[in-house]
Amino acid sequence: MPPYDPSAFPPFAVTVDLVVLTVRRHALCALAVRRGEPPFPGRWALPGGFVRADEDLETAAARELAEETGLHAHGPAGPQLFPGAHLEQLATYGDPKRDPRMRVVSVAHLVLAPDLPAPRAGGDAHSARWAPVETLLGQDNGLARDGEPAASLAFDHARILGDGVERARSKIEYSSLATAFCPPEFTVGELRRVYEAVWGVALDPRNFHRKVTGTPGFLVPTGGTTTRQGGRPAQLFRAGGATLLNPPMLRPEV
Repeated sequence: MPPYDPSAFPPFAVTVDLVVLTVRRHALCALAVRRGEPPFPGRWALPGGFVRADEDLETAAARELAEETGLHAHGPAGPQLFPGAHLEQLATYGDPKRDPRMRVVSVAHLVLAPDLPAPRAGGDAHSARWAPVETLLGQDNGLARDGEPAASLAFDHARILGDGVERARSKIEYSSLATAFCPPEFTVGELRRVYEAVWGVALDPRNFHRKVTGTPGFLVPTGGTTTRQGGRPAQLFRAGGATLLNPPMLRPEV
């Protein structure tokens, strides 16, 4: 068998792309950046960038997240830091023509975080914004922030965003991941609005309250209350120790 010859194989680059999701004004929103450099200058895209030679993939994703948003990420088994973001690997995308510059393989990551402030642009991004996922995916005929028609995302980022949204929608059925969209202490009503925003449906408040408080390890009462929602004081909870929900929170059929 002849010796392995690395020069026989063409080089290619590896990037990380981030599907950063949060709930703003009761809507599921994603972070988008307007590209300031070719390719696709002026087009909206997901944040991300090239993996450096001395980085592993999660380190690169966490670095890009910090550069784009100022957030510090923790992995699925990491400490629940705040302000922080849940970070997990989503999927790998390797169509030879996905990037016109060269052969680029992207390892996409999903990031979930509580209601976040206005993002800041970094790297080769001209500007950054939060936008409803329906707008970015062209599902609501919406307008961009400056009033122009919502354009398709650059590269294959619409596919990546769609995959990330579906991952989030399915994972909050059987895991406690919905609490990653909440502050450290939250009400059942605030958690319900997370489910409604992610799933895009309205849920019955009483049934939801019964399910989440009756699921072992899902929520733990803090002993405090809040009136930030208006009306009577509402009980505050924090995320419990359960990672898998039994029984699961099944998504209503639409």
